[in-house]
Amino acid sequence: MYKWIVFSLLPLLFACSQPDNKDKQQPNVLFIAVDDLRPELGCYGASYIQSPNIDKLAASGALFMNHFVQIPTCGASRYSLLSGMLPTTKKHLSNEAARTFISGKAETEQPETFIHHLRRNGYYTVGVGKISHYVDGLLYEYEDSVGTEYELPHSWDEMLFNPGKWGTGWNAFFAYADGSNRQSRKRQVKPYECADTGDNGYPDGLTAELALQKLEELARKDQPFFLGVGFFKPHLPFNAPKKYWDLYNEEELPLSPNPFIPENVNKASLHTSGEFNGYLLGDEQATLDGPISDAYARKLRHAYFACVSYTDAQVGKLLDQLDKLGLSENTIVVLWGDHGWHLGDQLVWGKHTIFERALKSAFVVRAPGMKPGSEIEQVVNSVDIYPTLMDLCGVEMPFPTDGKSVVPLLNDPETAWTNVSYGYFRNGISLRTEQYRLTKYFRNQMPDIELYDHKTDPNETQNIAGTHPEIVEQLLPLLEKGNTGLYAN
Repeated sequence: MYKWIVFSLLPLLFACSQPDNKDKQQPNVLFIAVDDLRPELGCYGASYIQSPNIDKLAASGALFMNHFVQIPTCGASRYSLLSGMLPTTKKHLSNEAARTFISGKAETEQPETFIHHLRRNGYYTVGVGKISHYVDGLLYEYEDSVGTEYELPHSWDEMLFNPGKWGTGWNAFFAYADGSNRQSRKRQVKPYECADTGDNGYPDGLTAELALQKLEELARKDQPFFLGVGFFKPHLPFNAPKKYWDLYNEEELPLSPNPFIPENVNKASLHTSGEFNGYLLGDEQATLDGPISDAYARKLRHAYFACVSYTDAQVGKLLDQLDKLGLSENTIVVLWGDHGWHLGDQLVWGKHTIFERALKSAFVVRAPGMKPGSEIEQVVNSVDIYPTLMDLCGVEMPFPTDGKSVVPLLNDPETAWTNVSYGYFRNGISLRTEQYRLTKYFRNQMPDIELYDHKTDPNETQNIAGTHPEIVEQLLPLLEKGNTGLYAN
């Protein structure tokens, strides 16, 4: 395990009083970030998925049925979440966004993440695992030794990670059970693995173990805490202990309902699954010319679902620890997926599109005193999480964000809402309303406008922009409001 501890260099400028009696009553925060977690869980109606712990969390809190990220790639999505801001430059669409705009900058010269702001307002902040893009919070490339520069230098009091037998965070991120990784094996690997090992045979088990230990320490502190825990799975490679594979009968698993390019859509709106195909020993390669075999698709979905169940078990350990330590009643719990993932949908195996499958992700909130068991249908965004946490923690916002607190929905799921989300990628902007998804691409390939009606076509199989120009005309001004200057009109 390696650990770094950060203390602000500007105590006079950002003076915070020591926690007083009021601070002691402030809720703690457990923030769980899960890589590539699409909202395909038992609580979301997928009865074939074994996710009892996340389901239990949702039943005790609020489940957001229509939560959308702003950018469907890991680092950029997390930067948008942490800053509460929509992208305004192409650099905001990169996995390196936090490195570009925060790392190495003076505390007064960079966006203040919600973790940083909580820290300045009396919270003790600890990260375990992947919260921003770099999996252990340190800047270095996939095949390098562990770095010394911090990705979020002003956010954390402590940043912890146990790379185990893999040695570095990036090696652990692409880990195989024998201690090897995608890099060390020169990509001569399959995109899945079923190993007869315990939870700690893969990195997420070690992350959970470390988080449990840290919760014991935090429970003894006379100070509210923010604990961020980041789990890798179900990110590629789809590697999980055998016991989680054994939860499923592969032959009974459903296939994608839309393994084809939507009607009236240019291939430029999609991609050729480069990340997935980079696992060179895969049984088949994915292309936009046609679907992979049903047998291989089922194997991959089996692998992804096993990873979901593996991560669900780690989430359960954290929730049980809160109960054991008497922390549950005064701890906000947030579970968030950094984006969705195409499992063969629209012929894609991956993220990196602005279709529903890549932009929609899991989002669950449980807060002290809230009514349990809410299912919230309104459209909400990752940028809403920053103001929501400040609202729940009783901390004033440091600056305006592009989101708004969803606490009114936690209090009353029927609250009137704007129901608008914007997604950005692949030279396009996608607007999601309660009923429609309208996407505009700034490119030469036609068509550059796509419209999907989610009441009649929830899987986005047919672009109806050409047959319903009146709806496009009605929605286009709203979409243009989401153009932050990222693309020229």
